[in-house]
Amino acid sequence: MEDGIRVGLLLVATPQLDDPNFRRSVVLVVEHDMEGGTLGVVLNRPTEVPVDRVLPPWAELVTGPSVVFQGGPVALDNALALARLPGEDEPLGWRALDGGSEVSRVGLVDLDAPPGLLAAELLQFRVFAGYAGWSSGQLRSEIEDGAWYLVPAEAGDVFAGDPDRLWQEVLRRQGGDLAFVSTFPEDPTLN
Repeated sequence: MEDGIRVGLLLVATPQLDDPNFRRSVVLVVEHDMEGGTLGVVLNRPTEVPVDRVLPPWAELVTGPSVVFQGGPVALDNALALARLPGEDEPLGWRALDGGSEVSRVGLVDLDAPPGLLAAELLQFRVFAGYAGWSSGQLRSEIEDGAWYLVPAEAGDVFAGDPDRLWQEVLRRQGGDLAFVSTFPEDPTLN
């Protein structure tokens, strides 16, 4: 049975989601299996940690800002990276997320591989500490409870130059009611 969640979609936190790990977050779904659960990466949480402090060989390849992003609350001591490549090949050290979506040329990077394997191919590259994870059925339940909007991703979302504006920008381009939600104040009591 299809649940509507698939790799390459964005989970956008609704204003009702007040969990500090996900408040106003935009999460790219990078793995989904109805029986195994879902894995995603928060795209709009830059840290103060420069990439060259944790992964020096990869630092010069990073798409700005050149900091590690907090990918989620799980496994913060582990890094993963996403990169966008041109063409149709799947070079060593890179695995495409999804062949049928707007982010079809975005994929996971093997950070144990030598950066030189991908350096000439990279269009964009970003490093994340940790990830967001949901057990089987958990994310579908959260969506039904009104915690998340499930919307299409664009490749530029993953590498947004102004991650602090990503939540508003993604909602605004959806049009209709979601565009209206993009104007929701940080603190509605001040409205």
